[in-house]
Amino acid sequence: MYAKLVFRNAKRSVKDYLVYIVTMTICVTLFYAFLSISSSYYNPDIGSEYDFTLLSDGMKIAICMITLLLLFLIRFVNHYMLRRKQKEFAVQSIMGMEQKTIGRIFFAETLIMGIFSILIGIFCGVFCSQFITAMLLTVYGKPYEISWTLFPDTVLLTVVFFVASFFVVGIFNTRTIQKTKIIDMLSAEKENEPELKKSRFISVVVVLFEVFTVWGLITGIQKVWFYYDTRFAFPVQLMFWGNIFFPLLTLLWSIFCIIRKKKRECFIAGLLICSVLNAFTAASVAALTNKYYLSLGGGTLNQYLLFVVIDLLFFICAFIYLTSGLIVAWKVKSPEHRYKGENLFFFGQIISKLNTTSKTMTLICITLVLAIFMFIAAPILTGWASGYLDIRSMYDVQVYSRYNNVYEEENLPQNSYEIITDFLTEHKIDTDYDCTFNLYLPEKDDFHNRQKYDFPIVAISLSDYNTIREMLGYEQISLEEDEFTTQWKAIATEEERDNFLKEHTSIMTDAGELTLSGQSYYEDPIGETAYNSYTNVLYVLPDNICEKLLPVIKNRYITTTENISYENARKLEKLFAEKYPEKAETGAIYGVRFSTLQINSSIANNFILQTAMIYGAVVLMVICLTVLSLQQLLDAGQYKYRFSVLRKLGVEEKHIGKLILKQLSVWFGLPIIVAIIVAAVVITYFIQTVSAEISTYIGFTALMLQIVATVGILLLLLICYFISTWVIFRRSVNP
Repeated sequence: MYAKLVFRNAKRSVKDYLVYIVTMTICVTLFYAFLSISSSYYNPDIGSEYDFTLLSDGMKIAICMITLLLLFLIRFVNHYMLRRKQKEFAVQSIMGMEQKTIGRIFFAETLIMGIFSILIGIFCGVFCSQFITAMLLTVYGKPYEISWTLFPDTVLLTVVFFVASFFVVGIFNTRTIQKTKIIDMLSAEKENEPELKKSRFISVVVVLFEVFTVWGLITGIQKVWFYYDTRFAFPVQLMFWGNIFFPLLTLLWSIFCIIRKKKRECFIAGLLICSVLNAFTAASVAALTNKYYLSLGGGTLNQYLLFVVIDLLFFICAFIYLTSGLIVAWKVKSPEHRYKGENLFFFGQIISKLNTTSKTMTLICITLVLAIFMFIAAPILTGWASGYLDIRSMYDVQVYSRYNNVYEEENLPQNSYEIITDFLTEHKIDTDYDCTFNLYLPEKDDFHNRQKYDFPIVAISLSDYNTIREMLGYEQISLEEDEFTTQWKAIATEEERDNFLKEHTSIMTDAGELTLSGQSYYEDPIGETAYNSYTNVLYVLPDNICEKLLPVIKNRYITTTENISYENARKLEKLFAEKYPEKAETGAIYGVRFSTLQINSSIANNFILQTAMIYGAVVLMVICLTVLSLQQLLDAGQYKYRFSVLRKLGVEEKHIGKLILKQLSVWFGLPIIVAIIVAAVVITYFIQTVSAEISTYIGFTALMLQIVATVGILLLLLICYFISTWVIFRRSVNP
């Protein structure tokens, strides 16, 4: 009998579960598709130079951790169903059924819907996994062929993960039903969430904002004390003093409102304006640092990025908190709009709902900001890493050294790293080019100069430089005996390079003065280890000059005829570390890079990062849109009565349809529009902090394409959920 009751209830409640089924199907599809490449049965042909274990293990951990977010979604949807079925539970209790049994029946009902979603999701995941496989093989530069395969271990993990989630949430639901009184079940449909104005949520937010404002004020004073100079350009001076003035203004406004006992709405409105001003001045730090080459450091930029985020989060909380008041004020001051058509009913619907769901709307808006940022940041971070990889792994074997902790000249690196030669000979690995070279200090007196932002620029001999250029397929260069030229990192900006060359038309060396060559610079990438620490430029000097200079760095670059296998690269890396520890007793620092290992780890880490961020962003968006949808459907019973009153008053169905469309547009549009505005500010600041890396490794055109794709995905999800909510809502309020 109970089994029949469960299946009958499940069949009757399919429409109520429609949004839940669609959401869970999407999540299971994504979970299986992304996790399929971590299957032990998945063996792509990526070559002996790659190890797939790192990627598969990392993907499994990342996807499972992100999917834990779905526990919130499952819990919320079950809460929605509990609210919808409270009256049914009350009737069953009155008829004599134990509440413990009612809870078990409800759990069985939700479990059936969940298993149905899992089966559909796995079926769809088999198709979606082909896109993930295509992405993976494209990254490894391998051909792709369609193969429809169902991986048993991935299926098992998917089923276990989601069924376990259903059981965890089901236990809580059963206990909730057992503890709920029958009278409360009968009146559940008439209950609303507590008003935000009566909760402690906004008070806690204000207190936290004040604490961070004090931190921002102290930070602003510290930056002026350590970095300010009256010779700075006027915008820079405004930036320094603005980051003191506006936090101070925020604190003064708070003190004024407390002393004069201003209304809470007035107090928060003032703080909202202050948060915008604080965010603007904090965001100017990154832009002006890049424009005027301020030596504030990455830590300061990250700190002010945090301040921007905090100010914008408070802006979201305060704006949504004040929204109902703004609508009321607009309604009062615009009687011609208030009494036009059905606007009075529309305003009543919006204001009453805002008073009880502002906290939820705030959390949805913040989550959407995070999701949008993850979508945009994923290609920036992975593109940056991939572009940087091309420069770091230009040679099959790259041995480098550093003298940062060497204080005696006799302890400087002077090895030729013969262990590399012995290993390559033993394993019959042929080489095309092998260049061991020194990097020199133009002036010996700079040996003890170890200031981070004023590290001495080193020089390379013309013959070694030409050998490296030959290895990389570049043209040879020439210099006169009294000339020098420069080699620049790809990350160096044109303005930085031009200013440097203007100030260094000649240099002094221990072998005499040299003048800048007619071809003053070269930008062809030659790798990151050819430069001294914290510098973006390398001098190229004639060989006879370098013979008289102090060599401080010893490097070796090798290109092999065939790629070194992953296994051999790991062995050689271990042997090198035993012979040349990263930090030797002399203070010298040694390192070795193999293109095989670098490419393998970078591809794996980049793919894990990109897929995890995209998957996480989609999951967060799905959660937010599901909550927005169910938030409206939760009160469908109350709306049915209200709209029935409108029908009795003679309002046509056409106007009722427009009212529903306007109401849903507000509930979906308000958090999404605010989230897009706030995310745009955060992303703009983030792009400003890494603009040089984007220009060098990614390109702004590719970034804009990704932004367009992100907007497209957001619109597609929004349209799907909006239409499904609109259809179900119309059916719920129809007579």
